[in-house]
Amino acid sequence: AEAAELRARLRAVRHTVLVLSGKGGVGKSTFSALLAHGLAADETKQVALLDIDICGPSIPKMMGLEGEQVHQSGSGWSPVYVEENLGVMSVGFLLSSPDDAVIWRGPKKNGLIKQFLRDVDWGEVDYLIVDTPPGTSDEHLSIVQYLSATHIDGAVIVTTPQEVSLQDVRKEINFCRKVKLPIIGVVENMSGFVCPKCKNESQIFPPTTGGAEKMCQNLNVSFLGKVPLDPQIGKSCDRGQSFLAEAPESPATLSYRNIIQRIEEYCEQHHLQEEKIM
Repeated sequence: AEAAELRARLRAVRHTVLVLSGKGGVGKSTFSALLAHGLAADETKQVALLDIDICGPSIPKMMGLEGEQVHQSGSGWSPVYVEENLGVMSVGFLLSSPDDAVIWRGPKKNGLIKQFLRDVDWGEVDYLIVDTPPGTSDEHLSIVQYLSATHIDGAVIVTTPQEVSLQDVRKEINFCRKVKLPIIGVVENMSGFVCPKCKNESQIFPPTTGGAEKMCQNLNVSFLGKVPLDPQIGKSCDRGQSFLAEAPESPATLSYRNIIQRIEEYCEQHHLQEEKIM
């Protein structure tokens, strides 16, 4: 009955993409926010961003929606909209203050994730992007279990170049394989910094073991691309603006656009394969 409820609610969602990271602080929520903005730049597409980072919900701030409230109607909870074609849902909208700590055990977190999937009236959606907390614990198992009632196109894994981050990404890849979650690919974030004055590139996080690209070759996983550091990304996120719109000529924006295009191509191909099987 539960699976049927979830299927009924999510049947109008065409593609579902999970954004994962082994470590905190690698830019996963930033990537989720910019992936949503990038997809929604095509006004013909309807995009939804679901933040299941229950203890550290940063999506409301990054999307310029701090202080917004969730409204309930006969058809369920209504997402908070950034644009007409970009809706957001987060536990951040349910807190009385952005400084409130969410001190919950696993079952309560799982219950809220189920509620987000079952009770939010997403409507017709081309892409549902799910921003997850770091690691491979309760929230990840819950979202994979609940979404298995419908379908998941796959996961995008975000890392930084240094070995201490890649070590945890290998665990994340192993997790995906164990729970049969397809891996769309890996994104290397904060990959080099080009000085705006002298144009020299510095490796802030040196890839001592060859970085994400080498790891992907070794583990037979797609490498989606590198996103260089740009101080403007942090500023845009703090203001709740889209970096892609504010800095269209930045090398980081060009990297994002290429990565987003590759994710779209993967999802379309995955959709065609599923249709053939059915």
